Amino acid sequence: MTDFLNRIMPNVLANWTGENGMVQGIWQTLYMTFWTTLIGGFIGLVLGIALVIYDEQGILSNRWVYSILDKVVNIFRSIPFIILLSVVFPITQLLVGTTIGPKGALVPLIIGTAPFYARQVQNTLVQIDPGVIESAEALGYGPWTIITQVYLREGLPDLIRASVLTIISIIGLTAMAGAVGGGGLGYIAVSKGYQRYQNDITIVATLLILVIVFVIQGLGDLWARKIDHR
Repeated sequence: MTDFLNRIMPNVLANWTGENGMVQGIWQTLYMTFWTTLIGGFIGLVLGIALVIYDEQGILSNRWVYSILDKVVNIFRSIPFIILLSVVFPITQLLVGTTIGPKGALVPLIIGTAPFYARQVQNTLVQIDPGVIESAEALGYGPWTIITQVYLREGLPDLIRASVLTIISIIGLTAMAGAVGGGGLGYIAVSKGYQRYQNDITIVATLLILVIVFVIQGLGDLWARKIDHR
């Protein structure tokens, strides 16, 4: 078996462990995905809820607040991620002390993810039946209760699906960040695979990214179906 693997992917086996090896690339990709999902997801969730409740039809309707939030989200969503990496270099250096490696990639990843997820949250929550929200207001529920017990509870299955979509997008962004020194499987695929003409490394790194995506998609779909059937 080892001889067979040596014949079809010799460079992968030679770079499986050690610094900038495949194993390290997997963990770096998971590291960037986890922290970006956690921090960027939280910021995006707050922004998305704010866009809903401050909208013209929202429970705390405020045209000025909504207009500001809407423009901020639109601006950061419109910046291509490869450009965002360069634009936020000074902020990244200030916050984490480096602009390279997985740690240096976190700041642009979070900034790029939060507005994207905010729109996903907004699009999910505005589909909730207005009658349910009006009933909650008629019962005397305050804004916090309506947000947690109506918006988030009613929209949970679709929020899970939106979250899965966002996490998959994050994995794609980590690969792009890796191409410019962010580490992870994207870095390995480009620096060790593409640039050195070691096609087996590029193919295996791509397959590993696909495996991570399929696992997340499968777990997310399973969770959403369980919530839907309650």
